[in-house]
Amino acid sequence: MDTFVKVHFLGASGVVTGSKFLLETPEKNILIDCGMFQGLKDLRELNWEDLEVDVPAIDVVILTHGHLDHVGYLPRLLKQGFTGRIIGTAPTLAIAEIILKDSAKIHEEEAEKANKEKYTKHEPALPFYTTLEAEKTISLFQVEMPDKWIKLSENISYRFQYNGHIIGATFVELDIQGKRFVFSGDIGRPNDYLLDDPKSPEWADFLFIESTYGNKLHPKENIEETLAALIKDTIHKKGNLIIPSFAVERLQTLMYVLWKLYKANKIPDIPIFVDSPMGNNVLDVFKRFPKWHKLSTEEYDAMCNHINIIQSYKETWETIDDNRSKIIIAGSGMVTGGRVLTYLQQLIDEPSTTVLLVGYQAEGTRGRLLQEGAHEIRFFGKYYPVKATIKCVGSLSAHGDQNDLIHWMSSIKNIPETVFLIHGEPTALDAFRVKIENTYGWHVKIPKLNSVEKLRL
Repeated sequence: MDTFVKVHFLGASGVVTGSKFLLETPEKNILIDCGMFQGLKDLRELNWEDLEVDVPAIDVVILTHGHLDHVGYLPRLLKQGFTGRIIGTAPTLAIAEIILKDSAKIHEEEAEKANKEKYTKHEPALPFYTTLEAEKTISLFQVEMPDKWIKLSENISYRFQYNGHIIGATFVELDIQGKRFVFSGDIGRPNDYLLDDPKSPEWADFLFIESTYGNKLHPKENIEETLAALIKDTIHKKGNLIIPSFAVERLQTLMYVLWKLYKANKIPDIPIFVDSPMGNNVLDVFKRFPKWHKLSTEEYDAMCNHINIIQSYKETWETIDDNRSKIIIAGSGMVTGGRVLTYLQQLIDEPSTTVLLVGYQAEGTRGRLLQEGAHEIRFFGKYYPVKATIKCVGSLSAHGDQNDLIHWMSSIKNIPETVFLIHGEPTALDAFRVKIENTYGWHVKIPKLNSVEKLRL
């Protein structure tokens, strides 16, 4: 008798964010990632809807890595009746814990602010989830090692393999009754400042691969020269260089590059402020898991000692009031929330300010609006004119580009039955589909959100 796996594409299908893939198998129901949608309002509103599957029947969640668009929906999953284990590598779960606690706090603060200042149509505005719900979620975490096959049931095993991208990130291989399902997670880049090169799968009957930059090659810019020039210009203008940054990996990479530039006498001793409570916690994860990155203890300590790490909101305002030219790195990377909003609210209307965007800006985010040349931007219910200079660099992206993705697939020895393209915007997905078909001749599908595929074992 034929047996099947039903794959539900509950997120990151036709869009970049909200990664969630449910595998209904004869033995276990397995959810790969459980992320929040980000960006366009229509997408963000999907976060408030219950999943169109039997959530209490899900046995286990396996996480590829700790980013919000891969873990941020977990507390809502518990609200819908999930009681199983949430499995990831040790750094992934450490990052996920930081992100869930931090975002719960932000959700609570934003709901409180919206209710107080009445800039919401919701009566009352509610947090997406609370700190208590985040802590309940974290209690279900279970650490597993990479490079080791782990049995889930009689005929199902899985393995984590190192994937670069951020600390702890992996791709996931699932063997189900002799068929191998490979979920790429987010694939990092070779020659990263902080991380080793990603490993690659050697076999895949069904491949689910991210396509964030499926239609692009990263620019061959020299990030160190670009940063040095921007810093000199900032000093010349007697202004501020504000870098909205993802708290995980990007922030630590920026710290490392700036410290390296200073050490090599390529930039003057300009004050550098890092304002990201979550980013500070992620620095501790680097300290706790030295085998997962390339920084030595000596380099790590020297870098942290060179940079002013802001500890309180009071210090945020002291930094804004500081008249010196300075570099401010603050969360969040797509300018969707976090401390960077306070700096931009105060400084984006000054021509002496430069804002440097250093990563992927999802459709519908303030970062994308700035990238596309918006003349005004909205913070906390009010519009502010954009008089600052907006700059973008693509070479610090933590995602592999089209060449990196094609190379990552090149170790696969068999011909996959189907390659599913996920985690990409429509133009990237289609360009990547054509590239894979032309390069390998493999059968490629682009699943739609909430579609279901029945795969024969």
